[in-house]
Amino acid sequence: MASKRITQETFDAAVRENIEEFEMGPEEAVKEAVEQFESQGVDLSNIIKLAPKGSADGPQEPTHDILQALGDLQESVARSRPQEVSAYLARFFEHCKQDKACRFLAAQKGAYPILLAAWKLAATSDQGLLLQTLNALSALTDGQPDLLDTQGLQLLVVTLAQNADAADLTCSGIRCVCHASLKHEQNRQSLVKAGVLPLLTGAIARHGHCADVVREACWALRVMTFDDDIRVPFGHAHDHAKMIVQENGGLKVLIEAAKAFSDNPSVLSELCSTLSRLAVRNEFCQEVVDLGGLGVLVALLANCSDHQKQACMLIRNLVARSQAFSQPILDLGAEALILQARAAHRDCEDVAKAALRDLGCRVELRELWTGQKGNLAP
Repeated sequence: MASKRITQETFDAAVRENIEEFEMGPEEAVKEAVEQFESQGVDLSNIIKLAPKGSADGPQEPTHDILQALGDLQESVARSRPQEVSAYLARFFEHCKQDKACRFLAAQKGAYPILLAAWKLAATSDQGLLLQTLNALSALTDGQPDLLDTQGLQLLVVTLAQNADAADLTCSGIRCVCHASLKHEQNRQSLVKAGVLPLLTGAIARHGHCADVVREACWALRVMTFDDDIRVPFGHAHDHAKMIVQENGGLKVLIEAAKAFSDNPSVLSELCSTLSRLAVRNEFCQEVVDLGGLGVLVALLANCSDHQKQACMLIRNLVARSQAFSQPILDLGAEALILQARAAHRDCEDVAKAALRDLGCRVELRELWTGQKGNLAP
């Protein structure tokens, strides 16, 4: 059964009534309103749970800080005043970053076209303002991929292409790509058609020593291979994975980056996770081996105790495609390392067991459910 929902205006009216009619303080009025709506089964996850502030027009026009920042931003953009735009973008970004409900309300009140106008203004001024705009856009679109339209998606690709040498702009732009693509198959396909894949692999190659860029680009490449949009019957996840590998040299780019970050566990984990998403065909698995990917796997297993799960996933994917890889992986001492990871981390249990099973190692399989009445079997 779907949860009931209300608008921000309805919630604010209830808070205002508690203050004016029952003489409650702001905090008590908000608490009472929350309890009232939740008792009726209303989902308040997208509601700002703060007392609205009266505007200059009087208490009948309550407003929230996010909407005040948005209004100021809109006015400064309309007047083409870059310095003011910069200040209001910073305020807007901070509010969006703090709370999902703020992002939701801002989107409802037309934040996207205002940011789009600021984006176009920034493109003709300086990179600092452009970076602020992209940061604000990435915050706004977090969990709201439907906001971006065709114009915004195309502008995003153009911005990445024109600022490919700027690591900070590239990082923020790629974050926008991630937010626009997550759980949105149409946006993924539109971005791929617009040429985003070579920009993602190119970002890793160009900024191969910038950890933030490599992390964001890896995440974006993985998102392009997701099939997570329940609104479409099937996606192009497999096709996108093939394009990343065959047309953009994705495996070589990732493994070269892994060699550069051999002492950075968090980046190695991202790279391994991305490689496992791309190992979708036997020849791709062979390419990973030929490029020295097994060394990266073993290094992650041996030296990165907090990120061994990703290495286990890649091993499982490789040997599931071809048993020919099992012995070379075992010769590098992978079995003992996987057993150590399994013993040290409970969240590694399933994937480590799968990796050991596919490597042909001895694995204890327990039947947790016997079909008998009572608790699970010990």
